[in-house]
Amino acid sequence: MSHSFQVVGIDHEQFQNLFSLTDEQLKEYSAVRCFATESPGYPCRVSLEDARVGEELLLLPFLHQPATSPYRASGPIFVRRGARQCKSPVGELPGYVTSRLMSVRAYDAAHMMVAASVCEGLAATAEIQGYFSREDVAYIHLHNAKRGCFSAQVVRA
Repeated sequence: MSHSFQVVGIDHEQFQNLFSLTDEQLKEYSAVRCFATESPGYPCRVSLEDARVGEELLLLPFLHQPATSPYRASGPIFVRRGARQCKSPVGELPGYVTSRLMSVRAYDAAHMMVAASVCEGLAATAEIQGYFSREDVAYIHLHNAKRGCFSAQVVRA
């Protein structure tokens, strides 16, 4: 069984029309428009990279664990204007992951969490490979450990 992995950004299609809404209209989606004031600091979950200073983003809730299980969950994410879905090269973590403290959460096919750890982002590759060495792990979610925000999904490659 392969321990190779790939980090997959969120599909951008569902966010594109939101950028044309007014700030008042965005409130209906519990979303706010913001502009990056520092970099790193605004990790886009679509492009898998931090926004550059001055870039427009939306901060909005996202159902990152839509499965019918006790672990069903949503949380805040940043999405950059014009971002397109990115998939990292196989076996590589994006810089916005390696530069942060990460929570690594492994789920089985029934969407139950079967393992979890917290590590420096640079150590996340070893954690991911270790979890994917287990037959019961179907996929992995990365979260920013400090703020708890969903960071990315990791799949077997």
